[in-house]
Amino acid sequence: MRSGLENGKKRVPHLFRLLLLAFAGSFLLQGCATAPGAGYKGLSTENVIVVVIDGVRHSETWGVTPGAIPHMSTQLKGKGTFFSNFRNDAYTYTNSGHAAITTGVNQPIDNYGNELPANPSIFQYWLKQTGKPATSAWIVSSKDKLNILANTSDSVWNNTYMPSLNCGVAGPGTGYRADSLTLIEVKKVLSTHKPNLMLVNFMEPDGYAHAANWDYYIRGIVRDDRYVKQLYDYLQQDKHYKKSTTLLITTDHGRHLENVDGGWIDHGDNCEGCQQIFLLALGPDFKKNTVVDMKYTLIDIPVTVAKIMGIGFEQSQGQVMKELFTKKKLRRLGL
Repeated sequence: MRSGLENGKKRVPHLFRLLLLAFAGSFLLQGCATAPGAGYKGLSTENVIVVVIDGVRHSETWGVTPGAIPHMSTQLKGKGTFFSNFRNDAYTYTNSGHAAITTGVNQPIDNYGNELPANPSIFQYWLKQTGKPATSAWIVSSKDKLNILANTSDSVWNNTYMPSLNCGVAGPGTGYRADSLTLIEVKKVLSTHKPNLMLVNFMEPDGYAHAANWDYYIRGIVRDDRYVKQLYDYLQQDKHYKKSTTLLITTDHGRHLENVDGGWIDHGDNCEGCQQIFLLALGPDFKKNTVVDMKYTLIDIPVTVAKIMGIGFEQSQGQVMKELFTKKKLRRLGL
């Protein structure tokens, strides 16, 4: 007959294994709701593309539909969720607005491309947490100065986990590129590298407004509206992206009201013309034909993207835009 001590020696390891398995199962259920690189468990989205039409004012876009944006306002709006009270309520400049989109933090920043964002971007968080190569995240921009969005001055993150870049004519210091050429580059990147995350900047409305060319400012809006539709159609026709891609369309800032010094030619203060922007969200996990009038801002974009893609992004000052999701998807997200 075995002693109690001997029986205990046999039972303790077995009990330990049972407890370990139970703990591991609990961790998997509670802490691993995502699979790296595959989006949030229970959602259909595996890829997110954010398109920024630079510097368009409400009065020339969503304030007079269909007007200069017939594709977005009549063909795409009903396919997704439109935020009618979307804002840049902080720093209404190009680099600050884009940095808010990528970092989830409002920061005054040099607008000539001479200063890096103080915080790492969602691209860097994504690359670090998934272990994916730099080609799985891209910034493709008509403005060369937006190469700053790939990096940060944060000493822990500086020069690490940086996304791939395709900015300006041929990189920093080479000048702005026509938006039609940027669309070509976007399609090349999508077809060649199949990235999961991408930010696209179309610059023509802002560029021509600063040049005081009203006709070309409007022409830029018209063209970018068409390019957005062409990008949407491309995604719907591509087997890799169809049914698994979220497309977010916004602007970084508006333009001065006419009673503000400089009027439509400039921007940069807290007037309604500069702060009132828009967000049109299209994706397999979003409501369709829905208008949301609750106030959201640029910093809410990256934290929402992070939630969709299943990565941690605690630094963001923003909040998840819950109104985007169907009730079923909200339950799966635990919101």
